[in-house]
Amino acid sequence: MRRYYMKQKLKSAAAFLIILILLPYVVSVFVNGTDTEASRRQENSFVRVNTADAEGNVQTVEIGWTEYLAGMLAAEMQKDSGTEAMKAQAVLIRTNIYRELSGGEDKTLDSGYLTREEMEEKWGAAEAQKQYERCIRAVEETDNIVLWYQDAYPWLPFHQSSSGMTRSAEEVLNSQEYPYLAVKECPLDKEADDEIGMFSFSYDEIQECCRDFLVAAAGEEEAQEGYSFEDFEIRSRDSAGYVQELRIGTTVCTGDQFRDALSLPSSDFSLSTGDNKLIVTTTGRGHGMGMSLWTANEMAKEGKSYEEILSFFFEGTTLKNDVQQSDLI
Repeated sequence: MRRYYMKQKLKSAAAFLIILILLPYVVSVFVNGTDTEASRRQENSFVRVNTADAEGNVQTVEIGWTEYLAGMLAAEMQKDSGTEAMKAQAVLIRTNIYRELSGGEDKTLDSGYLTREEMEEKWGAAEAQKQYERCIRAVEETDNIVLWYQDAYPWLPFHQSSSGMTRSAEEVLNSQEYPYLAVKECPLDKEADDEIGMFSFSYDEIQECCRDFLVAAAGEEEAQEGYSFEDFEIRSRDSAGYVQELRIGTTVCTGDQFRDALSLPSSDFSLSTGDNKLIVTTTGRGHGMGMSLWTANEMAKEGKSYEEILSFFFEGTTLKNDVQQSDLI
């Protein structure tokens, strides 16, 4: 009988020991669901990224998931960006990557990011360490959070600053696929760094830069003819003020085609002439759709949360703790 009680005590002690060992995990799962396990998988996950060296040679490297998101964040945000603006951008980046990875079999990414060495080249060693830690924190504090629209990952474009209003995707792309990309007033963008740009081109330069779509529309012979200021006419603008249609001679192109051909910062531009050259004055930096990083930062300074920032720019989307999709990486 004594031996029986001794066995029972040993069993009870063993059971108690097992409970002590498993208790932290059980409590964590009870409080956080499966987030803890998903986060652990992400911490140990790697993504394959195509990179190019100084000579333009492309190679595929593996980089830690958190490190990659932080590097992308460092590449896109200003070093004085507010914490909530950085969190908003981290969610945006994560959503876009999940959207890309879930769209096909190829799990290799092409989006650019800054390595630690590149951060040091950009900011210096001390500042690079500070910015790196801020980026890591923004990624970790929004761990697993993505935006969701109609049971799918939405396309979430962004730009440095608008010309005072963001653009409607329906107008720019002639598509109703992205109703959450609507016109949003961003008056603070008017104060953005390098908001106004002025560029001077000879008519020969414009003819050469725009050659592809000039030839496609008007033919080789007309594309070879010289141009003057009278050959340029802004025919229409969208509701945010960006050029929709531009006439060059008899060719009509979009403002975005003209912007891309001349490497302009924006397709919200006006035209003037001087010294037998075309003067192009631009407002804003980027395509103007989605989130303005400048206004997002100003909203953060005003005390807005990253949830409020994303809700403003992408109305109709919802935030989701997307634990399961950590399997994508």
